[in-house]
Parts: sequence; C-alpha cells; structure tokens
Amino acid sequence: MRQRLAVLTLAAALLGTGAQAASFNCARARSPDEKAICGSLTLNDQDVRLAQLYDITRHLVAMGGRGAIQDDQQAWLQSRRACGANRACLTKSYSRRIGELNKVLDHVYSQGPF
Repeated sequence: MRQRLAVLTLAAALLGTGAQAASFNCARARSPDEKAICGSLTLNDQDVRLAQLYDITRHLVAMGGRGAIQDDQQAWLQSRRACGANRACLTKSYSRRIGELNKVLDHVYSQGPF
C-alpha cells in the first residue's frame, strides 16, 4: 500500500494538481460521445481520471508493454465513439477501461519496491 501511495504521489506531482476539464478541448467537441462527455460532470470526471491513469500507466510500464497499452487505448477510443451520446454506454465504457488500467497498475505495483 505504501508503494502505491508513493507512486500515486509522484504521478500527481508529474501531472500537476488543480481542476481540469475533459482531457480534450470541449470547445472543439464535434462527435456525439465528446459532446455527451462535455455535457456531463460525471463523464467529464471519468474522462479526466482515465486520462491521468493512462498517462501514469504509459510512464510506469516497461517499454515493451507501452505499445500494447497505446493500442488498447486506441481500441477503447473507437468503442467509446460507438456509444454515441448514450451516457449509460459511456459510463460503462469508462468504468471498464479504468478497471483495465488499474489492473495494469496493480501489476506494476506488485513488482516494487519503488
């Protein structure tokens, strides 16, 4: 648990703190999924959380695994887009991807100490 806290503290320092909007510019949102995310505080928060987890994961995973993480993220973005403006679908999609990234991080943490 201490290792995980240390990694998350380091990650927060790298990413900065302070309020954020969606991981993309909502003023440029054109697709139905992006508009739905920008129109919902819950989805917006999930988007920010996922973006942070993804960034942390990319930095902590060994180079050999980064390509797979990036490929998985691109595939997830395509599946998110397929949800359109359906907020229930988007919520489920975010929950699934956040869970996947947390599993990757749990594996990284188990390799500690840091």
